Amino acid sequence: MRASVYRNFLFRLYPNTRTKASNSINRIRNIMSESDQSIGFSTPRLVTKKVLAKLQHEGDGAVVRRGIGRSELKFLDPFLMLDDFSVSPPAGFPDHPHRGFETVTYMLQGGMTHQDFAGHKGTIHTGDVQWMTAGRGIIHSEMPAGEGAQKGLQLWINLSSQYKMIEPRYQELLSDDIKRAEKDGVEVRIIAGESMGVQSPVYTRTPAMYLDFTLKPRAQVHQNIPESWNGFVYIIEGEGVFGKPNSSPTTAHHVLVLGPGDGLSAWNRSSKPLRFVLIAGQPINEPVVQYGPFVMNTQAEIDQTIEDYHYSKNGFEMAKYWRSQ
Repeated sequence: MRASVYRNFLFRLYPNTRTKASNSINRIRNIMSESDQSIGFSTPRLVTKKVLAKLQHEGDGAVVRRGIGRSELKFLDPFLMLDDFSVSPPAGFPDHPHRGFETVTYMLQGGMTHQDFAGHKGTIHTGDVQWMTAGRGIIHSEMPAGEGAQKGLQLWINLSSQYKMIEPRYQELLSDDIKRAEKDGVEVRIIAGESMGVQSPVYTRTPAMYLDFTLKPRAQVHQNIPESWNGFVYIIEGEGVFGKPNSSPTTAHHVLVLGPGDGLSAWNRSSKPLRFVLIAGQPINEPVVQYGPFVMNTQAEIDQTIEDYHYSKNGFEMAKYWRSQ
């Protein structure tokens, strides 16, 4: 198959608010300090952009809500993509390659079975996490492990140039092994980073935090975020108020990009639970050139990657012989 055909195949696989900020932040700080003396940070992050993750088709018959990696929000350094997926057999994500970044798959319902060309195979179920560093190259499949809809989140995290060609590796956490903390009507699952004094054991090559919060009605949470990091919220269910107490509530399936600051406040003013993930990471500040499942720093590196995949070399040696079962 010619390189141009491979390019088409891969492409199909993955088809100013600062002027009054200081006064606004001071007002918000005063409001919050009146009601809660233990916020734990000095500069609250405000929501600077709101993006609805709209339904689209991916893989082989799968449906995803893409929040990052779409025209309204192409990239939030170091995050390349966020998909809220729902897959029912026989749909799925058959054999496909990756190079130059990490994927984090977090199951919300059901299970997904993963196989790769290095012989790694396993199934993650509700509440489990797979943190995969693709590095120099992986070819794998991700297929539903049961009947009905299998649902979860998949996040793509960029790697800096010095790590793009490292050997692939995996970290897998069962739901029971994920650290939890609870206080005043707030429960958090700490997939990466720290919350309420509890630290996740997950090693993040690109420094990052990944927290899954559930707030009971009338509960509120105040979470520290490193000041130099970029961050966002994705609402899984319910509706919440984020950033400042007098904001309008935001409903499920929205990505909220957070502005500068050293923490986030959120309130559940509804009569139903609010569930959202708070994800933040240290920007890499390098050029990003992406071609479908390949993410490098230059076009020349992308061209080399396509050649490596086509000719099964430089990390893709097993591509010539391997097919998932």
